[in-house]
Amino acid sequence: MTIVLRTDAVNPDKEVIDKAAEILLNRGLVAFPTETVYGLGAVAYYEDAVLKVFKAKMRPPDNPLIIHVSSLDMLNEVATGIPDDAYRLIEKFWPGPLTLILPRHPSIPRVVTGGLDTVAVRMPGHPVALKLIDATGRPVAAPSANISGRPSPTTGEHVIRDLMGRVDAIIDAGETFFGVESTVVNILEDPPVLLRPGAYPVEEVEKALGKKIVIPEFARGLAYSEIALAPGMKYRHYSPEAKLILVEAEGSYEYIAGRVIEAARSLGGVGELCVISSSETMHYYRSLSNVKAVFTLGSRVNLYEVARNLFKVLRLVDEAGCRVVFSESFPETGIGLAVMNRLRKASSMIIRASSPP
Repeated sequence: MTIVLRTDAVNPDKEVIDKAAEILLNRGLVAFPTETVYGLGAVAYYEDAVLKVFKAKMRPPDNPLIIHVSSLDMLNEVATGIPDDAYRLIEKFWPGPLTLILPRHPSIPRVVTGGLDTVAVRMPGHPVALKLIDATGRPVAAPSANISGRPSPTTGEHVIRDLMGRVDAIIDAGETFFGVESTVVNILEDPPVLLRPGAYPVEEVEKALGKKIVIPEFARGLAYSEIALAPGMKYRHYSPEAKLILVEAEGSYEYIAGRVIEAARSLGGVGELCVISSSETMHYYRSLSNVKAVFTLGSRVNLYEVARNLFKVLRLVDEAGCRVVFSESFPETGIGLAVMNRLRKASSMIIRASSPP
């Protein structure tokens, strides 16, 4: 049986935190909010509890988990040989949505790391998450609190729909702040390598480091890695049940919408369809007679708004009964790189339009 514990996101109820910490210490599973998405947590030291995370999510065992800590002392319990560049980023970005790949401390079971000698670690910037880890007194291993492959959960209600009856407790503290997962950087490489774009733009991380970061094709969502050093590298993620067709186009609002309309018309026989757009282009789709619904992610001039709404909209298309959904693309600058990574990984088909004349 799953209990749902509701609390305020900024000033969490101590009784809720203490109850959830007790469940974790008794080798249970607790879903909780972070500033990015909801996570499904188990104490990182308890191998049996961590294995239950994989089972609850139906997650492949070679897809590593991120360990969440609430202090630098706790960081030193899960990682060893931490390089100076890592501390430079920690000082700038923690608590917050930045995950670092570091050498695994022997105390961390390999089931957490997918059998690797490295570990993914971050300090979340959400009051509920930090207080829960503090109350537990132990690092918490936590992937996103959804069934593997589905869009990540950004509200407690999303977690309830996915994991009710599969976990011990769900802390519902409303909507998360960023709506996409943390940025993951392998700081052990020289130069460092972006493994997953996320809520912190890679440009900001480069500025703090004073050096460029390698952005491989899989970080753009254009390929998959053979070995997963961090979540989101090896397997398809974020997918709605609907068939998502991503139309990549740059240019004026009219040109972008025109390419989506052209793609929808060229794929005859899809029947009733849905569209994911920006607020600037949504009115163009009135010309499509078979549009069931148009969902807007927000304004193209505010990609943080687009990112925050992305997973919510990917779930809404299923709730609306969409079987085929066409999505616009977005600029890959700043957090837009994370948006495009998620859209590409969620897509069943990608259509790349030619450049405007």
